[in-house]
Amino acid sequence: MPDKPRAEVVIDEPLVRRLLVTQATDALPDAAILPLALAAEGWDSAVWRLGDDLAVRLPRRRLGAPLIVHEQRWLPSIAARIGPTGIRVPAPLFAGAPGSGYPWAWSVVPWIDGMPGLAVPRALRTGWAVPLADALLALHLPAPADHPVNPVRGGPLAERADAVAERFSALRSRARAAGLAEAHRLWLAGLAASPWAQPPLWIHGDLHPGNLVAHGAELAGIIDFGDVTGGDPAYDLAVAWLAFDSAGRDAFIAATGDRYGEATWTRARAWAVAVALILLVHSDDNPDYAALGEEALAEVIRD
Repeated sequence: MPDKPRAEVVIDEPLVRRLLVTQATDALPDAAILPLALAAEGWDSAVWRLGDDLAVRLPRRRLGAPLIVHEQRWLPSIAARIGPTGIRVPAPLFAGAPGSGYPWAWSVVPWIDGMPGLAVPRALRTGWAVPLADALLALHLPAPADHPVNPVRGGPLAERADAVAERFSALRSRARAAGLAEAHRLWLAGLAASPWAQPPLWIHGDLHPGNLVAHGAELAGIIDFGDVTGGDPAYDLAVAWLAFDSAGRDAFIAATGDRYGEATWTRARAWAVAVALILLVHSDDNPDYAALGEEALAEVIRD
């Protein structure tokens, strides 16, 4: 992906501890004394592990601030639906507010133990197929009229046509032609498929192995719901190509039953092409995601 944007605030241990002490100790009495350490820092948020079972999630730039608010409002009900499937979701346990010199909302969430899905070989991920399908079947229900609106995720494929065309052109200019003709054909097939014509469904909005947590072949959780929105479930179903090999994909698609029609799967495959292109064009400084782009495009073409 492109170089990670610079953080707009300094998030260090004293700041996180100050927020916890001044706001969270009534709800979480041990928050002031539990060990605290930086666990991850993405584009939009930093995650600090708090003890063994908790984490603190804080936006690191203004554009990421609404994502935490969306999670605080909507993840509790989403987690209640997905939880019975056995897949954990980091629904906020405490919703923090601006304070102590920090300008945005922040959350204390459960820590979901496991390894990033990207670290699990595709051949082992077939074990994820049924639980992930069950989780998406529980998630993909009609979204309310006031659902978060995302300008990119879950909308019509046609709205991304210009951006996708630019990425095809960029890859051709790099003399990276292998598989592009077939990928382009599959992208066009998605554009030609009937668009989603039903009310918007809840979707995760950024579903790929980097946002899955696992213990090898056992799927443990789905994380990073900051892009949660309402729209076409085909966007999430692209995970069939982003996460799985052919055996895992067959098992995943079979586990969804007849919930999604042929046109939805055709659009999902096109979304997988679009996401693979993003990763291939913009991951020069992130080898894990560059590899994911290569693998996903190969899986799409293999089908």
